[in-house]
Amino acid sequence: MSEHHEYSERDVQREVTELESKSATAARLFDIRRIIGGLFVVYGVIVTIVGLTDDQAAIDKAEGVNINLWTGLGMLLLGLFFLTWLKLRPTAPPPPPITPEDTPKE
Repeated sequence: MSEHHEYSERDVQREVTELESKSATAARLFDIRRIIGGLFVVYGVIVTIVGLTDDQAAIDKAEGVNINLWTGLGMLLLGLFFLTWLKLRPTAPPPPPITPEDTPKE
């Protein structure tokens, strides 16, 4: 015999509210600006350090331009831009949960 579960409207509303809040939390945690900014900052620091320690042969190979230094600084600035953007314009917080008492009666 199959077991049949019946859900009230209140149970369904509570589930939907709980899933929406989990989804909003995950969206803030995995905001693409955080991922891109973090990666660019990490790689920018690495490439900048390589650029600071390049020997003259590597600079001559790039026709006199310390390409690692300039690329690293550019990546670092881009990563900081993304992280600053995330800080100044964060993801909107989830809406407050709607309870059956909040809904207007007809």
